[in-house]
Amino acid sequence: MKRDLTMDDLVIAGIAVVAGLLAAFLLRMLLRWLGKHADRTRWSGDDVIVAALRTMVPAAAIAGGAAAAAAALPLTATVQHNVNQVLTVLLIFVATVATARVVAGLMRTVTQSRSGVAGSATIFVNITRVLVLAIGFLVVLQTLGISIAPMLTALGVGGLAVALALQDTLANLFAGIHILASKTVQPGDYIRLSSGEEGYVEDINWRQTTVRSLSNNLVVIPNGELAKTNMTNFMRPEQELTILVQVGVAYDSDLDHVERVTNEVIGEVMTEVEGALPDHEPIIRFHTFGDSRIGFTVILGVGEFSDQYRIKHEFIKRLHKRYRAEGIRIPAPARTVALQQGAVVIPQQRGVEDMDGVPSGHFD
Repeated sequence: MKRDLTMDDLVIAGIAVVAGLLAAFLLRMLLRWLGKHADRTRWSGDDVIVAALRTMVPAAAIAGGAAAAAAALPLTATVQHNVNQVLTVLLIFVATVATARVVAGLMRTVTQSRSGVAGSATIFVNITRVLVLAIGFLVVLQTLGISIAPMLTALGVGGLAVALALQDTLANLFAGIHILASKTVQPGDYIRLSSGEEGYVEDINWRQTTVRSLSNNLVVIPNGELAKTNMTNFMRPEQELTILVQVGVAYDSDLDHVERVTNEVIGEVMTEVEGALPDHEPIIRFHTFGDSRIGFTVILGVGEFSDQYRIKHEFIKRLHKRYRAEGIRIPAPARTVALQQGAVVIPQQRGVEDMDGVPSGHFD
């Protein structure tokens, strides 16, 4: 110490510390007030910024008060330098963590709010957070007087060995980035792979894509495999889609009457069943003179992929009930069996299956 410690020094240092704590308290209250106003706005990015500032600004005020207290005390140059370095490192650490939260939060907000950008995928958020923390770590080393040039050189040389040892991991990483950048798959999409797996995409991280099937099971697919396989995305280019239902009526049916009744049932289903499209125009197309019936296709509009099962269920039930009320006959499939002395000829099917896919078992 250059001089003796006096009571005035302690009073001034105490005032500096109390001032830093008081400033931290007032700033935190101010930021809490700003946070309440940020909750009322439509943009969620301001919530992320205010939440990060509530951590960084009070810490900066406390560090400033401690630095002022240290400057007021009669410390040696070495001790003063060490204290300043410790406070600077702590402040850089807090600022780095807060910045990582802000950048990651803003990226998550942008990806969730913009159409055509990967929604809740964690791969971009995690990469951004790691980069910010790495930069902050390098700044801390530079502040402590540690040269980072040899470290960067060693990382560059060692990166080659790491890349060779982690080929599969890096392949999955870059495959995930490519999938998200090309906008072919995003969280929330319903996909079906050529290998048979299908479901809603839950997340795409640095290594794998998680898909939740309709049976509520999770299917984990490496990003490299997903990038190489043939895939159908039922949410692109738009979420709404059409489904086909095959129906058949007897040859003696009045096709105009059949079309009118079917259109009425389609209208009821489209307006009353959840997930259907009320604005969907009924479409019926006769296409086949079958063995025992005239076949036609009904085209229904659904809001998204999983809605089709409920809509098909209701449509077939209501159409069957209405056909019975209107006297429209759906012929059962028939088989002809030819009997010969000492042998039975293999029967040939005449007709097609019913709408429910169950043969009647009737024989002529």
